[in-house]
Amino acid sequence: MNYRTLGESGLEVSEIGFGAWVVGSDWWGDRTEQQAIDMVRYAVDQGITYFDTGDVYGHGDSEQLLGKALEPVRDEVTVATKIGYDFYNNPQAGHGELPKEMHRDYLEEAFEKSLDRLGMDSVEMLQLHNANADEIDADVLEFLDELREEGRVDAIGMALGPSIGWLAEGDLAIEEEFDAVQLVWNMLEQEVGNHFLDTLERTGSATSLIPRVPHSSGLLNEQVTPETELDEGDHRAYRPDEWYETGWEKIESLRFLERDGEREMSQAALQWLLFHDSVATVTPTFRTRDDIDEWAAASDVPPLSDEEYERVQSLYADNFGIEGDDGMDALRSSVGGEDIESAGLDKESAGS
Repeated sequence: MNYRTLGESGLEVSEIGFGAWVVGSDWWGDRTEQQAIDMVRYAVDQGITYFDTGDVYGHGDSEQLLGKALEPVRDEVTVATKIGYDFYNNPQAGHGELPKEMHRDYLEEAFEKSLDRLGMDSVEMLQLHNANADEIDADVLEFLDELREEGRVDAIGMALGPSIGWLAEGDLAIEEEFDAVQLVWNMLEQEVGNHFLDTLERTGSATSLIPRVPHSSGLLNEQVTPETELDEGDHRAYRPDEWYETGWEKIESLRFLERDGEREMSQAALQWLLFHDSVATVTPTFRTRDDIDEWAAASDVPPLSDEEYERVQSLYADNFGIEGDDGMDALRSSVGGEDIESAGLDKESAGS
């Protein structure tokens, strides 16, 4: 495992991180508490030191499980959590988005409850979870600064989603020099990541990017194939059929990234993200120990050459030579596409 620095925080994080949204909820498959704890500890054994959770994951269960699992190695790992969704006063309806509370009083209370569940006095990074730009006012920024000054967090971040728009929010975080912006970004969904690369270059900010969904919901790790039947409760099932149908065609044009015995497609997808210096860590969705073995090892496989990277970019620019609609247009922004369109991006091809 190789390690990188998160923003200007001085925190060292593993290039491959662990997204703890898979523990404490059944959106990515059922597992017992002990199985979840064993999975986290196995990840530590494979060199993973960055663990990313959120208070809304399993309505606190993910934080509790992660705290138990990491207690024996607390001094060896970096823990990040997220706050902002008010699940305390609102029932969860399927995979729908809950109401948010981004004012200081709520965030203070939510942070204390997160620490209690984690069993920790502090966390290395606190992230605002899917905040809208107009919710991040001076009081919120002051609250985050105070937490850093008090030593209760070492870094602050912005986690963007659930769709892949939210450009204004990421730009604000970069301009305010947050330590990290977490986003959906992968070889098949590049528009937003490319936009933030431009923002980083324009501002000179040291903000790190933390890609999630690096395998594009099962396509780039080939866990979703034409024969796969996704259960209704599987979070990947939110993608339209067209997304997978066009995606399987795109995968074939990326086979040149595979190196027999040296680099699998799933590992190449992670190395494509790590090609960018601004990426600190990548958080794939681990479901099994085999996933951890294969994807943690991606840090040590041959990196993409300049030629390989440019070939991927040329394919993406041409939509991989595919004319079909991927069905994702309606899911690409939290504000009906306005942020994508105002940034001069092609909403129709974003995420292709």
